[in-house]
Amino acid sequence: MHRGWHGPGSRGGRGPGRGGWQQADLPGAEDAAAWLQGRLPGGWFVGAPEVTVDREEILIVGELPLLEGEFADTESGRADRAAAVAGRISRFRESTREERIEIARQAEHRYQRKVAWGARLGDAVELFTVASVPVMTRLRQPERIVLDTLVDSGVARSRSDALAWAVRLVGQHADEWLSELREAMAKVDELRTKGPTGNDVA
Repeated sequence: MHRGWHGPGSRGGRGPGRGGWQQADLPGAEDAAAWLQGRLPGGWFVGAPEVTVDREEILIVGELPLLEGEFADTESGRADRAAAVAGRISRFRESTREERIEIARQAEHRYQRKVAWGARLGDAVELFTVASVPVMTRLRQPERIVLDTLVDSGVARSRSDALAWAVRLVGQHADEWLSELREAMAKVDELRTKGPTGNDVA
């Protein structure tokens, strides 16, 4: 899953001179998690959902109530539990479809980003129709060889799939470092807003 800016600290739409990696004309999404917490029906999730925001998408993943009943710690019991979890997530997806579409429409109008949904139940997470966004990049031969090795070995189906796999791997193993980097970027933004402007020069 993509790891963006979580919860009330989510950032989006930073203008020119404040991080060129984000589009200048996007509205801010700092309040997306709070807006969704107020907009979502109270009985859908256990607690507030996890909200991840980037330039293209808002991903909402909520925790579903635990399953009722016991499942034996055997191969068949674990299989039954997995089937029950899949069925519970499927029921949530189908029963909330129309209302999720309406909430997504309102959020897309407010934040100018696509909205995707997901549900978590225990260790199982299922995402519903998340966006797949093309990203342009230029790679030198050593980097291309890495991607081709992943393709030739069957780890990935194509170079683009191999690149996505590599990004996911980095995200999994560098989560702490990425979190520190995001915090540092937020502090830089705060310092920029406090800094002098051209109007202050005599």
